[in-house]
Amino acid sequence: MPLPTLFWAALMAFLAVLMGAFGAHGLKSVLSAEMMAVYKTAVTYQMWHALGLGILAVLRMQDGESRLLRYSFYLMLLGIALFSGSLYVLTLFDLKALGIITPFGGTAFLIAWLLLMVYSVKKFK
Repeated sequence: MPLPTLFWAALMAFLAVLMGAFGAHGLKSVLSAEMMAVYKTAVTYQMWHALGLGILAVLRMQDGESRLLRYSFYLMLLGIALFSGSLYVLTLFDLKALGIITPFGGTAFLIAWLLLMVYSVKKFK
């Protein structure tokens, strides 16, 4: 049985806090100001989208059969992995080539939010 969506939302929020604390206390003296800003962007986007996952988890508890909610959830989770994950790796390991992956994560975020908008229009019209 797959883990519940609320678990994934909580895990992503937990990891965002963990990565934020690691950045603030462990990387401040290691990363340049520019790379620290990139790292903070990764943490910020991860936390906002973890909250989005939480919203989707609650909605899925009420309407678990909705394909729009399911796809939105998976795309948001994928977006965190691709967007924030690529920025973490880029800053921690100086792998600039991974910057090409970041826009795919951003696109996954946009599609996820678009699917949630479509769901809301269909559900509440």
